Amino acid sequence: MLDVHRLRVFRSVVASGSINAAAASLGYTPSAVSQHVSALQRETGLALLTRAGRGIEPTPTGLALAEEIDGVLSRLGSLEGVVADLRAGRTGSLSIAYFASVGSAWMPRVARELTRRFPGIRLNLSLREDLANPSDRPDIQIIVERNGFAASAGARARHLLDDPYVVVMPSDHPLAGTAVVELTQLAADRWIDNDSTHGWCRRNLLEAFRAAGFEPPFHVEAHDYPTAIAFVHAGMGVTVLPRLGARNLPAGVVAAALTEPTLRRSIYALLATSVEHTPPVRAALDLLGKCARQDAEPMRHS
Repeated sequence: MLDVHRLRVFRSVVASGSINAAAASLGYTPSAVSQHVSALQRETGLALLTRAGRGIEPTPTGLALAEEIDGVLSRLGSLEGVVADLRAGRTGSLSIAYFASVGSAWMPRVARELTRRFPGIRLNLSLREDLANPSDRPDIQIIVERNGFAASAGARARHLLDDPYVVVMPSDHPLAGTAVVELTQLAADRWIDNDSTHGWCRRNLLEAFRAAGFEPPFHVEAHDYPTAIAFVHAGMGVTVLPRLGARNLPAGVVAAALTEPTLRRSIYALLATSVEHTPPVRAALDLLGKCARQDAEPMRHS
């Protein structure tokens, strides 16, 4: 069996780029680090480091092993967390992954209530925009998918909300006093992109633009909804985003419902079937449903 401590030392050498740097980071002598790496090479029968000028660099084999070590250390860290919880008398855990706009709109309330109801629970919350693989699926993942999404084996999808899109514009925009705006009315505007990853929401929006007969001229690229709204506030243009992302607009910025076409994104809770009937998961789903119902109420014009 491989020595985990030696794996840690070797990973530090790869990450820091040298024996001396790894020694300084770990609080060891360079000689001790060299001995650990040499022992690991003997254990594995692999050449993990090679000379490069006056220094060393990982071999392709060493790089491949370092990548695998990351996963091992991550799982070991999770195990150590479980042990710490058991020592402290915490016997349950709940992992929830979510995307950014749900994170700011719902998750603080959900997390607060879950920890109130289950004081001994270990709550793991993570930001994740992509759909998790079955091998590392959290207990609950909040996702955006097309209407009618069906989960794969080992999971069950619960529909939470059909989130309509709105146009966000400066309060002095000619359409700022309008409750409902048609997409074609914005064809001549300067546009602010709000999804630099070009994910599902952006593709959904571009499909709507094409249905309206024009391509938006994006003049400003923003990485997220708050940044895009800040650019709107600065007078740089307009942006279209889901209503959940436009909950807290600053003074001088308004939102209006979007129509022709009406655009929505469907939000689901993806539950791991192995834990879906446990009390924490049921409670989390109930809390998420309450948040979704509140946000499904008709929009009040800003």
